[in-house]
Amino acid sequence: MNLSTEYLGLTLAHPLIPGASPLADGLDTVRRLEDAGAPAIVMRSLFAEQVEAEQMAASRHVHGAGGFDAEASAWLPDTHAFALGVDAYLEQIRRVRAAVGVPVIASLNGVAPGPWVTWGRRMQEAGASALELNLYVLPDHADEDASTVEARQHAVVRAVVSAVTIPVAVKLSPFYSSLPNFLRGLEADGAKGAVLFNRFYQPDIDPDALDLERTLHLSDRAELLLRLRWLAMVSPASGLSLACTGGVHEPIDVVKAVMAGAHVVQVVSSLLHHGPERLRALIEALRAWMEAREYASIDELRGSMNLARCPDPSGWERANYAKMLHGWHPPTRR
Repeated sequence: MNLSTEYLGLTLAHPLIPGASPLADGLDTVRRLEDAGAPAIVMRSLFAEQVEAEQMAASRHVHGAGGFDAEASAWLPDTHAFALGVDAYLEQIRRVRAAVGVPVIASLNGVAPGPWVTWGRRMQEAGASALELNLYVLPDHADEDASTVEARQHAVVRAVVSAVTIPVAVKLSPFYSSLPNFLRGLEADGAKGAVLFNRFYQPDIDPDALDLERTLHLSDRAELLLRLRWLAMVSPASGLSLACTGGVHEPIDVVKAVMAGAHVVQVVSSLLHHGPERLRALIEALRAWMEAREYASIDELRGSMNLARCPDPSGWERANYAKMLHGWHPPTRR
């Protein structure tokens, strides 16, 4: 049984990798992940705001308060809110790289071009084998059209790609007017992969306290469906390495994601719930499922349920939509 897969030019023993999360914050957990079979480790993100806040602090130290733009810094989050500081992040890459024998994928999070994009080079120098660029943004200006927003994101990708020689994967939200077209643009920008999809963490409102409730809810299996839909749509024509992230909890979820066209499947919530050893159980269950159905390799499984052979994907989507709507009937009452 050949479970090996290629992702971002890396040959991995199987497609299951721990996604960006607190799991890479401690060396003990990182070693447990490797022992459980992790073929690569994805670190949580270093945010552009962290880099910019530190640069402002350095400018204030050198030039005094007169050279410090207090208004510009008002929207920057408190640096204490981040698990790892800027320099500590680079040191953590070095420590993780020294602790395990698998590739380390660093993560950089930002949405507008700026000096922060050069930190991809520092991550590479610290030992990262690849870089995940997280484009987490929710456009909220009515005077900006979609093309303006996307052009800015493409500029970020090109800037990061030009700063490094390691492969770059772009982590995206599903909210694009034409996701297939945007992915094609990422290839032209020099990106080597795409991670589908980012989750928007939406705060609730506390009406009595007149404040926000920031509660992070881990993913559930229902979130996988959106990933399957788009992987099946884009994988036939895309030259990017595709990663599925979000909603993967059970072995059959891994099977579905690979069938839809994923090269790798990132697992986070399931590992946070059950511990790093859960990864080993998922790998062995994937192997057993494939052996029982006489699949010889992951390559044979990948894309077997995408829309490569569908003559009219858009028409099929419309028909599927109508069938689901009109196929529902209220339960029979006795």
